Amino acid sequence: MNNRRSWTFGACFIAGVVVCGCATAPQTPPRPAAVNHVVFIKLTDPADSKALIADSDALLGSIPEVVSYYAGQHVEIGRGTVIKDYDVGLFVGFDSVADYEAYLAHPNHVGLVETWKPRMQWLRIYDIFDPSP
Repeated sequence: MNNRRSWTFGACFIAGVVVCGCATAPQTPPRPAAVNHVVFIKLTDPADSKALIADSDALLGSIPEVVSYYAGQHVEIGRGTVIKDYDVGLFVGFDSVADYEAYLAHPNHVGLVETWKPRMQWLRIYDIFDPSP
């Protein structure tokens, strides 16, 4: 190879490594949020699950302090160690405790809880703080 081709190949190779990273370097997925609010709900009538998920989707994900969100039902993959006694699971993420507190007071959250709490057998809430950047 002449010097020009050699330089071009070398520059392209280095640029590819910088842009793509090393193929053998472990990739850590991004953290969803600093404060993670996980809720499991057992409904009086499990047939109401899709309606609760639709209401949650319409009301909770639009609250300004929410940075990550999902709602859904248990997925069966045949693992006996997975607890499946709930009808709906929710995950809501926030950048800070102050954002979480604002979410709790937001009319969308308050209204959803007021509407659905009478239709719940039980509710389990887990709040997880992730101090990583």
